[in-house]
Amino acid sequence: MSKYGFSFSLSRLLGIAQAKQKFARTTGIPTTKSGMQRKIGASILKMFFK
Repeated sequence: MSKYGFSFSLSRLLGIAQAKQKFARTTGIPTTKSGMQRKIGASILKMFFK
């Protein structure tokens, strides 16, 4: 479906993506797997090297 620059996302259509972004910005808690890993990794490093 990604032919000629066209893509479709059900979560964007239903507003799920926007709700997750708003939640993440408001609370400071990332909603993606990579975001969580970065935040946890930074917290661990901060504990050891602070």
